[in-house]
Amino acid sequence: MALRLSTLLVLLYFIYGFVVISSHKDEYDPTIKTMEDFSGYPIHEPEFQDSLSSLSVDTESLQRQIDELATLSDTPAPSVTRVLYTEKDVLARRYIKNLMSLSGLSVQEDAVGNIFGRWDGYEPELAPVSSGSHIDAIPYSGKYDGVVGVLGAIEAINVLKRSGFKPKRSLEVIMFTSEEPTRFGISCLGSRLLAGSEELAQLLKKTVDGQNISFSDAARLAGYENNEDLSSVFLKKGSYSAFIELHIEQGPILEEEATSIGVVTAIAAPASIKVDFEGNGGHAGAALMPTRNDAGLAAAELALAVEKHVLDSGSIDTVGTVDTRDIDEKRRNEVIEKIKESALRISKKRGVKLSEFKIVNQDPPALSDDEIAKATESSCKELNLSYKKMISRAYHDSLFMARISPMGMIFIPCSKGYSHKPEEFSAIEDIGNGVRVLALTLAKLSIS
Repeated sequence: MALRLSTLLVLLYFIYGFVVISSHKDEYDPTIKTMEDFSGYPIHEPEFQDSLSSLSVDTESLQRQIDELATLSDTPAPSVTRVLYTEKDVLARRYIKNLMSLSGLSVQEDAVGNIFGRWDGYEPELAPVSSGSHIDAIPYSGKYDGVVGVLGAIEAINVLKRSGFKPKRSLEVIMFTSEEPTRFGISCLGSRLLAGSEELAQLLKKTVDGQNISFSDAARLAGYENNEDLSSVFLKKGSYSAFIELHIEQGPILEEEATSIGVVTAIAAPASIKVDFEGNGGHAGAALMPTRNDAGLAAAELALAVEKHVLDSGSIDTVGTVDTRDIDEKRRNEVIEKIKESALRISKKRGVKLSEFKIVNQDPPALSDDEIAKATESSCKELNLSYKKMISRAYHDSLFMARISPMGMIFIPCSKGYSHKPEEFSAIEDIGNGVRVLALTLAKLSIS
């Protein structure tokens, strides 16, 4: 009885404490004090002035952290290069763990270096709510991709702590290992393993980088010595009640439409294909055009065929470059079949051999959870921030976290849609808005 009542009281406190601006802040109803004493949890704190001032983001510190993390790079500013298990990556990990500790989070790491910082709720036996992203960066990229989602999640917890909020479910920040495929050619390595990819766990036993250093040795040199059994990284479905990731849009829509927040409804997933054509060599001038068998021209023709099949799909959400991706798995796979038919036709037409047509990966897309999306929309409304529902055409660790728990994403604008390049930029005001929405959404999900 007391447990149920305390949960209700905290819920009421949260709803009214964040939404209603009190005109009687100096009055303290003795009935409320009696209810607090009975429940053991406060539902009224006199220092609260209003709903919005209690969600203040320390944007100055947040920008400083973004800038400091960007200095841990193997290339000069304004570019950022931070590759898995390199010296700069290890230093950046140390930086994140220190910030988590300073925020009062209990910090843990798994066998591949996924980092977890937890704020225990008052019902810690419940499945936690989590948020986070990655901090690794492809060569000569920018300082916001992924980083905003990690530093922003830590600051969101700081926001809630400063407000006096007390979570029912524990809140956890995750820094995922190697979202980028730079070193070992595997994207979302950490989150794939968390999602229980046995195939990946076996593949990593024989995977080496460009310098012939094995994944196991690289992890060991970075301080992760117990990486023989990667199944220890796997999480059971339901390990989290919700996961939500804050991220720059990596596209131009929010900026062009002057919209503060994107509420992501689905994440497109790629299918990557490896195609090998084999032709016949010959002198550049003496081999006559009617009888040439140029593999390069066959590949060029196939690239144009990819573009045609993608455009013929009739959907703006179908994209094809060096991979093909869509939020509709059936439509994407139909495009892949057409690409294969074109490859066979081109090889016959040009007299070259199609020696390999291999689907390297074919991940399914993921839908955001309706309740998480509703909580995010509600937070935007309460904070008077404009928002729009949109899909993510880039894929993220959230794609694989959706296999473990309900998932959602929050987008913020980025300049000209630039990403994965030094010009990548998000204004601190936009980052602050994203953190406020994230904080309020985490609080709502924590008390559900």
